[in-house]
Amino acid sequence: MRAARAWSFGLALLAAAACVLLLGAGVGSTGFDSVLRAWQDPVAWQIVWDIRLPRTLGAWLAGVLLGLAGAVAQGLFRNPLADPFLLGSASGAALGVALALALFGASPFATQWLVRLGLTGAAFAGAVGGVLLTLALARGVQHTLRLLLAGVIVGVVLSAARDLVTLAVPDILQAMQAFMLGSTGFVGWTACGVMAAVALPALLVAWSLGRVLDGLALGESTAASLGLPLAAVRVALVAVLALATGAAVAQTGLIAFVGLAAPHLVRSIVKTTHSRLLLLSALMGGLLLMTADLLSRWIMAPQELPVGVLTAVLGGSYLLWLMHRRGRPGSGLS
Repeated sequence: MRAARAWSFGLALLAAAACVLLLGAGVGSTGFDSVLRAWQDPVAWQIVWDIRLPRTLGAWLAGVLLGLAGAVAQGLFRNPLADPFLLGSASGAALGVALALALFGASPFATQWLVRLGLTGAAFAGAVGGVLLTLALARGVQHTLRLLLAGVIVGVVLSAARDLVTLAVPDILQAMQAFMLGSTGFVGWTACGVMAAVALPALLVAWSLGRVLDGLALGESTAASLGLPLAAVRVALVAVLALATGAAVAQTGLIAFVGLAAPHLVRSIVKTTHSRLLLLSALMGGLLLMTADLLSRWIMAPQELPVGVLTAVLGGSYLLWLMHRRGRPGSGLS
């Protein structure tokens, strides 16, 4: 019964995402336009195909990655408040972008390097570097608590380093603000391809480790007594967490609360195993971010709200409501 309900919920999420995708194709800088007009107008078709569709689909893929990473983080650390940026990936990505922007124009060599690598590559490299630094500080993945504390420390240190770079080169402040607030405005078909190439194997690996997460939820001692390969599983889960978060952040900047709220929403609707929870959280994250992107274009058209600001307001409001009902039966945090 629970399995049937979970799969039905997954189909409903996919159907809702398809509807929002169609709406996203019709919302631009002037508000809502008829998509049917694009069939007769070549310019309108180019706007829909080259700008609106990849942007909306890219928002869904980034949300899928963040929702999956959030569910993995909460399962790995057995903490409902864990989010995808817990291992220093967000701070590392921001530092990578700040360094790339600071180097841009500093010398011809730096300019050529930046053109070849790009801000996307710098953000991804910074995110993965932040996670690797966390792993080095935690001396591997054997101790979950040490890994958690190392991630917090690395996040603080890398954020301070990013601030120092920004203070040293104040010209990059505006560009850094756009990255920190999060945006899907520059997502194209290439970015969609990159995120899809990361999302598919990440989903498969995470789904295959769902049973192990079920055992880990009972406690590390119990999981070890069941013969589960905890060290190998932690390595695989951290790899999924780092790659999924890095790919999303590199394309859209820092978007808050999607990875944190998506698993909570799923658990409040269906009770299921981690294998299905991971997939449903990914679909929920995609729907949340795609809807937020649609609202960010529509609320103040022709101006746009940074999508990261909108997700922070909506996600923060949801979590406040969730904390308000924490003591009630069935609460996502109880």
